[in-house]
Amino acid sequence: MTNVATTAMTDTPLRHAFEYAAIRIMPRVERGEAVNAGVIVYCQALDFLQARSRLSQVRVLSLDPAADLDGIELAVAAYLEVCRGGPEAGQAGADSAGRRFRWLTAPRSTVVQPGPVHLGVTADPAAALDRLAARMLN
Repeated sequence: MTNVATTAMTDTPLRHAFEYAAIRIMPRVERGEAVNAGVIVYCQALDFLQARSRLSQVRVLSLDPAADLDGIELAVAAYLEVCRGGPEAGQAGADSAGRRFRWLTAPRSTVVQPGPVHLGVTADPAAALDRLAARMLN
């Protein structure tokens, strides 16, 4: 049995707003073509911040045969590390989950960049992350 809070009047699990964004790979930024390599989910009410990644090297190379796959993989790993927080994530690792999410999703013009932030509602942000990863990273 899961430990999920319920509303007072029903047995419906309490749902919370969450935000999510894709981690996109744009090997040739000037062309605007992207491949999703990860997804980040943040739920302020539950202090939840996690990410999943799956990099399709074949898709990246189809956009740019000269793409720096090692560099891209290191950058995606850095996103995941900042999501986890802690000393391994450097200075950003000491920030709150909300500040880390805002930093990770700030617009940038680099090969590895966040997509736009979207909103959702869920009783279980970890399950929402799994669903989004299955949908966005195939």
